[in-house]
Amino acid sequence: MKPRVLSGIQPTGDLHIGNYLGALKNWVAMQHSYECVFCIVDLHAITVYQQPEELRAKILEIAALFLAAGIDPKVSSMVIQSAVPAHAELSWLLTCVTPVGWLYRMTQFKAKSEAQEAIGDGLLQYPVLMAADILLYQANVVPVGEDQAQHLELTRDIAQRFNSLYGDTFVMPATSLPMVGARVMGLDDPTKKMSKSATGSGHALALLDKPSDLKKKIMRATTDSNPHVDFETMGPGVDNLLSIFQAISGWTSDQMKNHFSGMRYGDLKKQVAEAVVSHLEPLQQSYQRIVSEPGYLAGVLAEGAARVRPIADSTVKLVKQRMGVYTE
Repeated sequence: MKPRVLSGIQPTGDLHIGNYLGALKNWVAMQHSYECVFCIVDLHAITVYQQPEELRAKILEIAALFLAAGIDPKVSSMVIQSAVPAHAELSWLLTCVTPVGWLYRMTQFKAKSEAQEAIGDGLLQYPVLMAADILLYQANVVPVGEDQAQHLELTRDIAQRFNSLYGDTFVMPATSLPMVGARVMGLDDPTKKMSKSATGSGHALALLDKPSDLKKKIMRATTDSNPHVDFETMGPGVDNLLSIFQAISGWTSDQMKNHFSGMRYGDLKKQVAEAVVSHLEPLQQSYQRIVSEPGYLAGVLAEGAARVRPIADSTVKLVKQRMGVYTE
């Protein structure tokens, strides 16, 4: 039996090349070796206000991009979080065994709460919902970025606490899954990771950007004061451009050095732009085919939810039985 993997993305902002190289590309590669559940976590998105129509549209856009990137709905379950009510139900049950002090220690909560005048309780409970997402499917491994590592540790703590209180119930998820992919930084500020939520027009390379916009953003990318590529002294902006090219091309470090050493930055940017545009062209074409086929996307999402509901409902029933809550 294949180990089960759970991973998800919030339907906010525009998916960019960092999401593709750091997550989606790896998901596509792993889906035949693991039993995969890929989740569009819309309940997480509403921990801060979202314009309803924009959120609905973004959920479907990201689902289509999952498929366009190569997620195979015949072997992987693609699920919208809110379409499986067990996510929210298990989250409440886990909230009741999670000490509030654990939640106040979450660095992401501290950062986000400081940036808002008023915060909803959902923001505090965000990591409990994330724990529910993972434990609901008894996931063995969970690929997450550095920004979510603390939440995954909390998931393990919650599972351990529940198991000690009510008996062995949850699989203990592995804290990491080796990921191979570029850590893509912002084009305007290469000291910060490329983000879906950043507002700068020159920050990210969105997967659905027009070729002309991709080229424009790359040609304006921050470099450094050197006149050409120097692998010994290059700044983070040049390193970022080279990392993007290498992740797309699959070139070795030696190939990169032999080809780019001494190249002027204008020529470097042109070659990176050509590589990015060429690589995203089939994904964009696939996306357009998917969204233009009536009923296809809705069918994929309905099938994914139907496939995972028995697992989710079984977990919730077991948890309720262990806790003494009424079950039919």
